[in-house]
Amino acid sequence: MIALAFSILSSTLIFVVFKLYDVYKVQTLYAIVVNYVVACMTGFFLYEGSVDIGQLVNSSWFWGPVVMGILFITIFNLMAKTAQVAGVSVASVATKMSLVIPVIFGIWLYNESLTWIQVIGIVLALVAVYLASLKEKHIVINRKTLLLPFLVFLGSGIIDTSIKYFEELHLTDEEVPIFSSMVFGCAALSGLVFISIRSKKTPIKINFKNVLGGIALGVPNYFSIYFLIIALRSDMLGSAAIFTLNNVAIVMLSTLLGILLFKERLSLKNWGGVALAVVSIILVALF
Repeated sequence: MIALAFSILSSTLIFVVFKLYDVYKVQTLYAIVVNYVVACMTGFFLYEGSVDIGQLVNSSWFWGPVVMGILFITIFNLMAKTAQVAGVSVASVATKMSLVIPVIFGIWLYNESLTWIQVIGIVLALVAVYLASLKEKHIVINRKTLLLPFLVFLGSGIIDTSIKYFEELHLTDEEVPIFSSMVFGCAALSGLVFISIRSKKTPIKINFKNVLGGIALGVPNYFSIYFLIIALRSDMLGSAAIFTLNNVAIVMLSTLLGILLFKERLSLKNWGGVALAVVSIILVALF
């Protein structure tokens, strides 16, 4: 549970850093790429074994970070596009509601069992995520733009499911730091390719704020994945419960920090989402 708590805290810090990007006018795309480089370096620093490129390439999980790294940068850009076209609330809900995908796969692939009380807790968690993420009076999705939030939903769910898959079948405790590091390293390479293509139209300019913003994001970003994998490797809860607790607690803590640090105002629906989040956490964790 300590590892899960650290994962939640790290993920919530990511939210705080993103908020500060807006305050200090940090260019998100460039800071994101720097963040992936920093996250990758953090993992290599924590890895106690020797780094053998040949051994890594021949490992059973090598292709995983490559695919996940590409997914990371792709989903980020899809989230940005969804926020621009369909609204921030739509992007937020699509991302967080994706927790249902690893929950289903956890039950189907790994024969995890849930009590009826936990099932009710997961359903309440989905409702809580929706209500807490609702920053507008209502969400309207144009049929023409329906594909974007669906791809965000699907991609985010695939990333979480992939983390569980490699943790379950391929990774040892010693390989967790290097695996996490390689995921971010591949994301950084994918981002650099994306920026180099984009730079043909818009020249790249080195900006100290972007670099500093990337460093501030990279460390908690790395630990959000690292501690999530450690939590999944524990036997206290199944992956369905862990993903539910992780996502809902992040929503709840991020919402509360938004009030305390950034003076955000919550609607009655938002407060209802926070209350449901608390109830769902109790049902999933204690029963």
